[in-house]
Order: sequence, then C-alpha cells, then structure tokens
Amino acid sequence: MNIQSINPVNGKLVKTYTEDRADQMNKKIENAHAAWQDWRETSFEERRVLLTKTANILREKKSDLATLMATEMGKPLKDGIGEIEKCALACEYYVENGEAFLKDELVKTEAQKSFVTFKPLGVVLAVMPWNFPFWQVFRFLAPGLIAGNCALLKHASNVPGCAVAIEEILLQAGFPKGVFQTLLIGSKAVKQVIEHPFVKAVTLTGSTGAGVQVAQQAASQLKKTVLELGGSDPYIVLEDADLEEAAEICAYSRLINNGQSCIAGKRFILVKNIEKKFIALFKEKMAARRTGDPFNEDADLGPIARIDLRDDLHKQVLENIKAGAQLTLGGILPNDPGNNAFYTPTILTGVRKGMSAYTDEIFGPVAAVISANDTKEAIAIANDTSFGLGAAVFTKNITVGEQIAKEKLQAGSCFVNSFVKSDPRLPFGGINQSGYGRELGLFGIREFVNIKTVYIK
Repeated sequence: MNIQSINPVNGKLVKTYTEDRADQMNKKIENAHAAWQDWRETSFEERRVLLTKTANILREKKSDLATLMATEMGKPLKDGIGEIEKCALACEYYVENGEAFLKDELVKTEAQKSFVTFKPLGVVLAVMPWNFPFWQVFRFLAPGLIAGNCALLKHASNVPGCAVAIEEILLQAGFPKGVFQTLLIGSKAVKQVIEHPFVKAVTLTGSTGAGVQVAQQAASQLKKTVLELGGSDPYIVLEDADLEEAAEICAYSRLINNGQSCIAGKRFILVKNIEKKFIALFKEKMAARRTGDPFNEDADLGPIARIDLRDDLHKQVLENIKAGAQLTLGGILPNDPGNNAFYTPTILTGVRKGMSAYTDEIFGPVAAVISANDTKEAIAIANDTSFGLGAAVFTKNITVGEQIAKEKLQAGSCFVNSFVKSDPRLPFGGINQSGYGRELGLFGIREFVNIKTVYIK
C-alpha cells in the first residue's frame, strides 16, 4: 500500500510513500518501548538540551518546512513560517518550565513525609490532522518529551512529508532512536496500535467522529486519552463594540489557515442594532483577503487542503442557501474546479436555527452570520451548540466582556476583543463534542504522567 502526497494547488502528485507493513509497525512500537526504558531515566537537563536543539533546527529550517506545508496542504509560506516559529516557542517554553511543572509537591499528612510525584507513562500515540501539520504535533510533543515519554505519530495521510520531516528533525537534534517515530499507516491500523500493550495512552486532534472512534478503542483497553475535536466557535458582537476592530478580527479569525482551523470563528452573532453596519464592514474585510498560490507572497489564503474537502464545503454553502440563507459574499468555485482546491472567502447572512451553518462545523472560509435581539439572546445562541472549543465576545465594556467570557459562554477557551488562539502558556481544549483533556501550559504536561502518591510513615 502507498500513501500519496498531492499538491492541492494543481492536483499533481508530490511524492509517494510506502505504507508500513504490520510487522514494521509493530517493530516501531517495540523500539519505542525499548527506548523509553532509557529515556525515562534521563535528567531534565539532558532533555532540555535536546529540546533546545530542536527549537534551533526548526528555526534554521523554517523556510524549507514552510515550503513543504505549502506543497502538501496549501498553507501560504508566510503562515507556514509563523507556524514553525510557534513550534520553536513551545519547545522553549517547556525547556524553561517543564521541570518546575513536574516538581514533587509535598502534602502535609500524618505521615513522616507524603508527596505527589509526576512520572512518565511510557509510549504515547498521537493521531494528528493536516491543518497545522507541525504545530499540532509539537504542542503534544514538547511537553511529552520533557516529561520523559516516548511518542509515536500517526499523521494525516495527505501530509506524510511533514510527518517524516518531524522525525528527521528530532534525530538531527540528538534524540535517541525510538524516542519519537512516525508511523506511515492508514486510519484502519490505528486500532492495532492502540491495542498494543506497549502503547499506554492516546492523544487525537481531529473530527468528533474520529475522536469517538479512538476514545472507544482506547477505553476498551483502559488507556488514557486526550481529544481536541471540532468546533463551531461563536463570536458575539455587542452594540457597544468597536465595529471596525471587531470586523477586522472576525475576518482574520474566520480565514486563519483558509478557515481550516477548529478554533476559527465560525458563527458571528450580531445584536440587531449593529447588524447592518457590521456586515458591511465584515464583507469589506473578508473580500480584501487575497486567495492565491501559497508560494506567492501576496497570497493571504491558499487552497483548501484537498479537492474533495473543497467540494464538500461548496455543497454545504449551497445547502444553506437552499434553506434560506443569503449569499452575501463569495460562494464561487474557480473556473477550473477539477484541477485545484481553491475557494474564496464567503459570507452567509440570515442564518437561522435549523440550518446546518447554525449547528455544524464548516471547515473552510465560510462565515455564518446570525442575528440576535439582545445580549441575552446572543449568549443563548452562542451556547446553542453541541461543541464547546472556543468563543469570543466583543465589547468596549471590559467588565461585561470578562463576565460573559467567565460565567456565560460554555467553551474551553473564551476571549474578549480578540480571536481564539492556542498559546503554549495557556491550557487548550474543549468540552462537549469538542473533546476533553487539555494540551499546553501546566495542565497539558500533566495529562500524560503518572500522578503518583508517595507516603512514608
């Protein structure tokens, strides 16, 4: 079996990779377990040195790695360079903080001494998506390696080059063989990896359906999982918001990675009094973003990652128009839709409950605009979703904004006057159909460790 990398700009084959046979896959798992026997005994200082080297190599190779992303999944070069920089920052963050996050914590009891210690679990499987092919991996990998775990990566099938490149970078940095390995396997083989006794836990970023499947498989083996799944993030714009700034931020958020981001703003909920003015500004900001070849420095947006995904996206737009939504911008396929996966920024207004744009995740540069009578109704609409990854509110009254973000919005990350983003310093993850567990920050590094009690009489 082969895994093919296809350029979404022109539909041409980039490279073919040979899929791992079952015996090769099992050998990699065994190698990871063997490597862990030594890796778990290394000092934090040894791990810090290697992770620092990794950050340096990432920066040295950022242009080449951005080119690889542009080729495999259409990310504009400037965005790819930014993604690699963020990976390097995550490495450096855990170099600086990892040991402190896992320091023994004394607990006063009747014992002579009692404390909590944090020890690595072993080999962790990461099942990762294509939309941020380096960042999604490193936000798991940096804390996992500094904690003393080993990792296996099953990357999305359309970015095998990125998966191979990550392993090469870590080996170049000096990580022992087996500490991190890429599995070139299809999705059907994931179950076998999860069931292997040497694999102790699983982390997945992807669709809710994929998360349910992996969670069930891991649960049958009593193995820990962390799931970061889909989202239909609501952005509420209140009457007193700075509309110019809000429109700019909302357009930027909707079009991050050409709209192919779980935490991109997707549902824009407007209080009626400002609806007309905001839509005009929003349309202007969305239309100003240039779609083009990701190798073109002027391109703000590249193509959708695959032609089949672009076609599904267009079907969603047509379905909502048929249901009564108004096409205010975009919604147009390129002149030669069979040879490339481009899709221009699109706005659907008049979206109402019962339409798929109101409830489903739209993974592409399509914004759903929903009207609310007042702030209370806007909050209710925002929470009227099965997801719960991110949410944002725009208002000049910071006190009100903070109260809404803290107390009212039901999501894992809630921002005021800003777009939702992941940050190595802050925990990241969702609730409900957006998954469970956290990545990044203190909470992320403690997801895949044995939180061990030690009691000495």
